[in-house]
Amino acid sequence: MSESVFEDLANSLPNYLNHTTLNTPSPISAIAFGHSGHLFAGSGALFHPTPNDGSLRVYDLSSFKVCRAVSGLPTEISSIQCFKRPGSDLRDVWLACGRHAYSFQMDSPKLVQIAGDATAVIELCDAEDILNELAMNTGKTHLAFSTDSGSVGVLDLSTKLISRMKTSHSSICGIVRFIPDRPREIVSGGYDSSLLHFDFVQGTVLSRRDIPPFPIADGMSLSPPFIMSAAISATGVMAAGTADGRVWLGFGGEKGSQTKSTKTKRSRKWEGFNPDDQLLEKIAEGPIVAMAFSTPSTLTVSSLLGNITQYRIVRANDALQLVKIFQGQTKEITKVNALLIDSDAKRLVIAGLTKNAKGAVEIWNKEGPP
Repeated sequence: MSESVFEDLANSLPNYLNHTTLNTPSPISAIAFGHSGHLFAGSGALFHPTPNDGSLRVYDLSSFKVCRAVSGLPTEISSIQCFKRPGSDLRDVWLACGRHAYSFQMDSPKLVQIAGDATAVIELCDAEDILNELAMNTGKTHLAFSTDSGSVGVLDLSTKLISRMKTSHSSICGIVRFIPDRPREIVSGGYDSSLLHFDFVQGTVLSRRDIPPFPIADGMSLSPPFIMSAAISATGVMAAGTADGRVWLGFGGEKGSQTKSTKTKRSRKWEGFNPDDQLLEKIAEGPIVAMAFSTPSTLTVSSLLGNITQYRIVRANDALQLVKIFQGQTKEITKVNALLIDSDAKRLVIAGLTKNAKGAVEIWNKEGPP
């Protein structure tokens, strides 16, 4: 790497400090930003679950108080998607809860809503299955979902028609994402250590990436490379975190990149799994359970036990490198479930459970260079 690149990094190293911790009776399983001033946090009981244990809290980030809530859902909330409805200041939500997706209008006069107040409840999988993640496209017209059985599907929000992909993962599918500027394309990741790229209109696989096991010289084996987390930048860079502590980065679908697969014309399909434009690197001893891009070249990741690391993705001399620019450790969270970073990278939010099996949200603010 050139000296000028190191100099630029040295002058822009961030520092995040734990500003506020929000505590809840049950572990936090999912988080999302509404607009910049609201944080949505979903939870559910971890041990001995009882009926009506799923809840959603909406925090006002200026006061850190709950301003809206949903309670009495049948099980924990595994995923949250916020969207703006014309005429409403508060964001509406889709929640993944058990086999169903629930939609709520959060500007309701009721400060605490219940399951019966949902504006829509749609069953997305059968009785033997459970929803894991929801993703919404930029046009807010489709909702993608992943399930424990390994299946991937898309819900058309205008017609409520559900289309399922013709190929499933052979194990749990925890990850699903829409690809920016590719209206028909999604990616998914599963515990079968594979990433699948679909045309969801046709329901067909366009490309696939299988993460190989980590090579161990003495014959000992680590955890399999289950796909535990993923993120896609606005420019189409794909990142995935594995159970054996590695991060995989795919650059073949990056807009405006100067990679080996760059073409003079826009490619017919996203080529994010191109083997010529990838990086696979071990960065932790435990599972990488959450990650988020704040810029196309800045990726923040969390291990299961709360080691938070921010990397700058550097391309120098035709080589790709991950350069660590910040590292910290959660204070109260002993197991991380989710991580968010806002668009200007000034606020980092980590959520999960504490040592006494309750919930916590840690909000870290950026200090130092802007």
